[in-house]
Amino acid sequence: MKAVVLLSGGLDSYTAAAIAKHQGFALYALTVAYGQRHAREIESARAVAHALVVEEHKEITIDLRAFGGSSLTSEDPVPRDRDPTSPDIASQIPSTYVPARNTIFLSLALGWAEVLEAHDIVIGVNALDYSGYPDCRPEFIRAFEHLAAVATRAGVEGARVRVHTPLIALSKAEIIRRGVELGLDYGLTHSCYDPEPGGRPCGRCDSCVIRAKGFREAGVADPLVMG
Repeated sequence: MKAVVLLSGGLDSYTAAAIAKHQGFALYALTVAYGQRHAREIESARAVAHALVVEEHKEITIDLRAFGGSSLTSEDPVPRDRDPTSPDIASQIPSTYVPARNTIFLSLALGWAEVLEAHDIVIGVNALDYSGYPDCRPEFIRAFEHLAAVATRAGVEGARVRVHTPLIALSKAEIIRRGVELGLDYGLTHSCYDPEPGGRPCGRCDSCVIRAKGFREAGVADPLVMG
């Protein structure tokens, strides 16, 4: 079975891809350089793809800085020092939301999947880490699957395209525990939204804070902090 997996180089996409591989899928990894300020994650995506022994790894460049609208694709400041237990993190859409990003990414994955004659796409969205992002919700995933059924030759001919979200109902700690069970090296990953010039995580953005909380609750040491 072939599956196109969206691989960012982050903890979640690495774990989602590893779960798919464990389930028997042959992985075709797709990484998108979209003008993100944390482009350091592209290097991590390459390392993760190598570790997973994927069948093929494609990198595509689409510069979303042309539109802006996000602190990840502009000079606007990235939120820092927010309380990860605050209900605001899960209920408010932060400035790090990139307009339509997952719609764009899934569309690219769908295009490659059609060429590969693959009917499965894997994405590492989850309920905790979406921080209020509208394109990480189960209803969005279901809507995209419906779109794939009516917008592709494979769908029209009766083949169902499935978007796998193995992490969507897991907490960050549960994701980390699952990755540890699979023997993943999280030292290869990158999560920080606003890294220092040398690539070191800031430790203060939402992504860093949620990652730290997840490792703490999982009872596992973060190899990036150890390093």
